[in-house]
Amino acid sequence: MNISNLRVGPRLGLGFGVILLITALIALTGIWRIGALKDASERVATREIEQRTLVDDWAADIRLNWVRTEAFLKAIDPGYMEKLTTDTQATNTASETKAKRIEELVQNEKGKAMLATIAAARTAYSGKLAEIRDLHRGGEPNVPTMVDNDLRPLADKYLHSLDELRSFMAAQLDESQRDTSTMAGASQMLLGAGAVIAIVLGALLATIVTRSIVKPVQQGRLAAEKIADGDLTQVLDTRATDETGQLLHALATMQGKLATIVSNVRRNAEGVATASAEIAHGNNDLSARTEQQASALEQTSASMEQLGSTVRQNADNARQANQLAMSASTVAAQGGDVVAQVVQTMKGINDSSRKIADIISVIDGIAFQTNILALNAAVEAARAGEQGRGFAVVASEVRSLAGRSADAAKEIKALIGTSVERVEAGSALVDRAGTTMTEVVQAIRRVTDIMGEISAASSEQSTGVAQVGEAITQMDQATQQNAALVEESAAAADSLRAQAAQLVEAMAVFHTGTGSSAAARSRMQDASARSSAPVPSPQARPLASNAAPRQLGNSAA
Repeated sequence: MNISNLRVGPRLGLGFGVILLITALIALTGIWRIGALKDASERVATREIEQRTLVDDWAADIRLNWVRTEAFLKAIDPGYMEKLTTDTQATNTASETKAKRIEELVQNEKGKAMLATIAAARTAYSGKLAEIRDLHRGGEPNVPTMVDNDLRPLADKYLHSLDELRSFMAAQLDESQRDTSTMAGASQMLLGAGAVIAIVLGALLATIVTRSIVKPVQQGRLAAEKIADGDLTQVLDTRATDETGQLLHALATMQGKLATIVSNVRRNAEGVATASAEIAHGNNDLSARTEQQASALEQTSASMEQLGSTVRQNADNARQANQLAMSASTVAAQGGDVVAQVVQTMKGINDSSRKIADIISVIDGIAFQTNILALNAAVEAARAGEQGRGFAVVASEVRSLAGRSADAAKEIKALIGTSVERVEAGSALVDRAGTTMTEVVQAIRRVTDIMGEISAASSEQSTGVAQVGEAITQMDQATQQNAALVEESAAAADSLRAQAAQLVEAMAVFHTGTGSSAAARSRMQDASARSSAPVPSPQARPLASNAAPRQLGNSAA
């Protein structure tokens, strides 16, 4: 099975599934090994340690009974001897219980054989001990010799057998610990190997899946960039059936359709170029004649505008002359009165300001002297002590009043300064009034000049009428010549319009935004309208003496 034929979703699912499966196997292996380690640890912690503890207790019981036996043989009190016998039997019973438990715990043959040896040694030791006890009760004098010669070797053999069993169990415990350590190391190696295998397989699968997805996407991106640059000769690999293969197949289909559209556009563009050349040739002649017609129309418009302007200007000049003469007399009289009043007012304000300034200076001096007197009074009151305290309060109030008087004097002085500035502004207004009177005199002089312009404008009217007749004749001839060219341009325009429509329909396949085709058609119509508009004649511009004739000339053209 080829992985490139799988869809992206199943492909990613397969890769992640394999990784998850390996992870699950590693987890199960770890659980299994941890369970084995747990069992081994429990075995070491319970059975083997319990065996060793029981053997140690058993040996301690034997040594305890040996001490009791020695005490029994040396005792002469029957009660004490009976107690020692009872304690010894109880310890023997406990030892038998421990022996049975050890037999239950021991699983291997060697351990069972050692237990059999211990049992035989215990039987021999117990039998000899009972025999010696009976002899001791009967008053046998050779009991100490029998203890040393017969009982002690049996006790030593009994203890030696237990020591061998204890050593054997210690060796088993060490072996179990080594087995546990070996098992732990093997588990670590197994889990480490599984982790390495999972990482390697995961990296391999990630690389394979990533390449199977990224490579076709990069190929599609490069193809799209080259198509955007205008290269329609790309060969795309469309053999894959997944989403990336479908993307490349769609890009290849789009590239083929774009190539077909571009070919059609090129053929139509060639036809448009030919038709445009014919139209351009005809429009050159039409433009030249249109410039002549526009020039003639502009001259006519300028002449008519000048004629009307001259007539209107004559009437306006006459009215202005009358109004200026009447206004000049009135303004001159009023201006003289106003100037005289302003001059008198300014003088009064200036005198008042000076008087107020003098008064403020006097007030300021009084406040300063009062402040000095109050200060002296305060000094004298301080010298007088308790008797001058009231006088000191009065002196302080006088100082306060003097300070406020000084502050008020400063504020009034600032107001006077402002008044002086306004007086200066009034003087400037008086100067401007004198200038106005001068302008009135100049206006009266202009009355005479305007009357002279009325006479000169009347003579220009006859010349303008003659120019109008000549311009109309030229415009009639140019209009007849343009009629033939208009018919030729119409036929070429129809052909160009049909080919342009085909071009627009072919390019309408591309959607670059809302209303893009309509915008293209609108731009084509605007370009056609601009190309049909004639260029104004540059020769007509010097004849237009102001803005109004130029606007009329452009509108007529």
